[in-house]
This record gives sequence, structure tokens and C-alpha cells, in this order.
Amino acid sequence: MLDARRLRLLRELSMRGTIAAVAEALAFTPSAVSQQLSALEREAGTPLLERTGRRVALTPAAQNLVRHTEAVLERLEMAAADLAAARHGLSGPLRIGAFPTATRMIIPAALAVLARDHPDLEPRVREIDPADVADALRSGDLDVALVHEYDFVPTAPKPGLETAPLFTEPMYLASTHLPEAPDDIPLLARFGDAPWITGTPGTLCHAMLLGACRAAGFIPQIRHHVDEFATTLALVALGQGAAVVPHLGTADPPPEVVLTRLPLRRRTLAAHRRGAARHPALAAAVSALRAATVPLLTYGEADGR
Repeated sequence: MLDARRLRLLRELSMRGTIAAVAEALAFTPSAVSQQLSALEREAGTPLLERTGRRVALTPAAQNLVRHTEAVLERLEMAAADLAAARHGLSGPLRIGAFPTATRMIIPAALAVLARDHPDLEPRVREIDPADVADALRSGDLDVALVHEYDFVPTAPKPGLETAPLFTEPMYLASTHLPEAPDDIPLLARFGDAPWITGTPGTLCHAMLLGACRAAGFIPQIRHHVDEFATTLALVALGQGAAVVPHLGTADPPPEVVLTRLPLRRRTLAAHRRGAARHPALAAAVSALRAATVPLLTYGEADGR
């Protein structure tokens, strides 16, 4: 009989390439991971791994087993959801991940909804960068997490995960003035020679700015890398550069900041393990998150499109 926990390790190894990376992601020791994978090979009755230097390659049999593993893990999540639905009432821990803006603007109201409607649930919030969400969900450290997508930043499906749309928000150009220019000049292009403030390299916000500016015909001169939007707006107010900020990041801007709406969008989604969508605690969390966003999105785009 194949052990589902060991199958999870094989699936992670197929994505990460090294036993050390799997161990780090799942909080195991490398020797423990190796032992579990060796036990899985004995259960399978056929070689699953081939060492190539420091990396470990999966045999064709292992690659086929990983494809089956995705379906097995999805069915296990569906079974857990059905069992939870058969119980009376919702109780126990619910681990929620959120990016900083959502932690400040959305999570408190969502927790209030959960406390009112499901008082025996125990929400546990963890602030996390969307780039780290997939690992935290697959490892079981989180049950649901907020992630976002930007225009100009293509996103690939994450193995073992699925998402539910929450809301869409517009993006704004933050500056201290708006230069005069002909109507056919893109708004961002008016700041082609200006310094810019954006997120740290590797974040979606950083990639979005690069893509949007390139589409406008220039490469931005980035002066500051800042991930917190309130700090970004404070720097804009000081004349340190222009920035592109989502709607939720524009609360209480300094009076010196001019916000001009752009034809760009940020979409926020609730991510969870594939097969878990019917879990009543997860459904309650998604419902509470949607309810929490409605008062914030007053421009008629809170429908999750």
C-alpha cells in the first residue's frame, strides 16, 4: 500500500529537484526525507529515483506516480471536506495567509464575520508573501491564503492548488503632479524620465511595473524598492518618485500625492489545496473575505471578475 505522506514528498521532489529543498520547504531533515522516499520505493517495488550529481531525477515510473499522486491528494481533500460537512457546526483551527495590505484592510473585518457566524472556529492569521503561498498550502501550514494577479504579469497554475476569485481593484499612478501632454501619450510615459518607487525584485508588484512601463515605451528608472504601500506614498509625497499603487493601498494618502486611475487591474483570489473547495470551513472563510471587501470596493468592481 502506498503511503500518502510519502507520495506528497515525491510530488514536492518532482517540483524542487533536490532532497535538501524538499526538506527545507516541509521542515524535515534531509535524512528524514531520504528515508521516507526509500520506503516509498520499497512500497512501489520499482526504482523511483536516479541521482545526477547533487540533484535527484525521477524515473519514468516515478513521474507517472506523481501524476497519480495529484489525483490521490485531490480525492483525499474532497473526502476530508465531505467528512467535515457531515459534522454539526464548524470548529477547530483555520489557518489563513494574507499579504500585508489585506492583513490590514480585509482580514479584521473577515475575522469579525467568522466570529459572528462561526464562533467555534479558531482563525489563525499568518502574513505571507504571495510567492510563498503555494509551499505553505501544499505543506499544510495554511488552509487558505490570499494571492493576487496583476496585468502584465502572466501567472502559471500551481500544482496541487486551485483558486476562487474574490475581487478586482483598479491601479493608480501616485505622483505629486500630472504633467501636461497630448492625449495620445500614455499616462505612464509622461513619467518616462522620472524616478520610480516599486516593490523589491522578484515580487509581482515589481514585475507589473516593469511590464506596464515597457508597454508604455520606456524602462523605468527605479530609485527605491519598497513593499509597503503607505511607505511608498510617503516617499512619493516627498518627491522621491512616482509609483503604481492598487486601490487597497491608497487609504489615507498624504495630501501632496495625486492619484490618477490607470487602465490596470489587480485581482485577488483565495488559494487552497485542490479538492478542498467544498470544505465548510474553507467556504466560510471565502464568504467572510468577500463580505469584508464589499465596503472597501465602492467603484462597482467587487464581483470577482
